[in-house]
Amino acid sequence: MELKILKDKKILFISVQTFNYEKAIADKLRSLGAEVDYYDERPTNSIFVKGIIRLRRSLYQNTINKYYNRILAQIVDGNYDYLFVIKGEVIPAFFLEEFRKRNLKCEFIFYTWDSFNNNPHGQSILKYFDKKFTFDNFDANTFNLSFRPLFFIDEYDELNGAKSEVIKQDLLFLGTAHSDRYKISSEAVGWCNENNLKAYAYYFMPSRLVFIFKSIFDPSFKGFEYRKLSFSSLSILDIIALYKQSSVILDVNHPGQKGLTMRTFEALGAGKKLITTNPDIKKYLFYNEKNIFIIDRKNIVLEKSFFETPFVPINEELRNAMSLTGWLKMLFVETKENYWIANIK
Repeated sequence: MELKILKDKKILFISVQTFNYEKAIADKLRSLGAEVDYYDERPTNSIFVKGIIRLRRSLYQNTINKYYNRILAQIVDGNYDYLFVIKGEVIPAFFLEEFRKRNLKCEFIFYTWDSFNNNPHGQSILKYFDKKFTFDNFDANTFNLSFRPLFFIDEYDELNGAKSEVIKQDLLFLGTAHSDRYKISSEAVGWCNENNLKAYAYYFMPSRLVFIFKSIFDPSFKGFEYRKLSFSSLSILDIIALYKQSSVILDVNHPGQKGLTMRTFEALGAGKKLITTNPDIKKYLFYNEKNIFIIDRKNIVLEKSFFETPFVPINEELRNAMSLTGWLKMLFVETKENYWIANIK
């Protein structure tokens, strides 16, 4: 059974906005013939609202409820085949219950790319879903969910095997400023400078207010140089341009998460070598020490020889499984034993 099963199917897709990945997912579903109605999971995406939701959602619950009642009013004649929810940060139980009453034959699919330690509300709504997936193998085992890592979108696939431009960066780091990312990436950049390698780091911060708050209350931001921050996120075209000019991508996962980052899949999907702080990557079928170098986040040790050898291509079956299309196939179509569990080392 292939993804042609999605042709002419109606999908209600509810997801938090995350660097336009939700748009890429919706567009891919539409390209496969599905009719997709997308709604942001949050009523708004202001920094203030995001903070309230994470710290004291109860203060904002009335607004959340009104928002989901509006959605119910707008989709009254939907007759959907699938409800697809990513993260489940605020979606209320009453909405899921009412939607089920109206769409008795609809399949409910849940996916989270955050751990339940960071998003306990997602755990509380699992009982409403027919299929439940997480990117985190620990959460999969703990909460009896299907394990499905993340993916790379088509733009990175197009970089794989393409003729390289003139390399401007031996090492590239792109990421939101949080936890110990600045310390680790700064040490890696310093090591590159000492070893005649070129490195570039881009730190994104959602707002100046968030930076001020973190500077006061987050010890990991002590010493973070304000001038190195950017308050506008890079577009996918900007990122692709930087990837084209880089040999190795640095990935610094959040210390509280074991699941592999999107950056991991984007780098490997683009045919770029990867340096990562996540030792769990050794468990995955695509792990190859010629492509992936693991560092201890508390003791950064790099080897110049890693920068001097080419990327070893990943076989096509595995690359396809790592792609956005492969990810959707796992969520919407597959009924056999989970590929990632069956093959994980």
